Amino acid sequence: MGIQWHESLSIGDVVIDGQHKELVSKFDQLLKACEMGQGASELKKLLVFLDEYAIQHFQDEEEIQRRHNYPDYEAHVKEHESFAIRINNLKKDIEKEGVTTQHLVDTNKFLVKWLIHHISSSDAAIGVYIKQKTA
Repeated sequence: MGIQWHESLSIGDVVIDGQHKELVSKFDQLLKACEMGQGASELKKLLVFLDEYAIQHFQDEEEIQRRHNYPDYEAHVKEHESFAIRINNLKKDIEKEGVTTQHLVDTNKFLVKWLIHHISSSDAAIGVYIKQKTA
């Protein structure tokens, strides 16, 4: 079972949509690796990617929101902070325990929730706001 990018996830910003596509692709790689019994090594790769991705992506999104005076900016930043904390906690757990099946299950659930809630709802709201503002 994999996951693929759908245009319904697009917010209408080329940079942000490209970053989201990359996240979906990396998550798809994790899901496929789990199916083949190689989830532990792929999860480690994903965490390295998320360190860099989160910093750049969140900065880019937040800049767009500030530029357009997005009214839910503060709440959106808190969602980003929550994501970063969750990933840092996962990394700490893995450093102590190594990658466990529970880490893989929890990460998969977390990323599905992130894709569904944050990208398709919170980020989509940014796109709607900007489109309405610039129309």
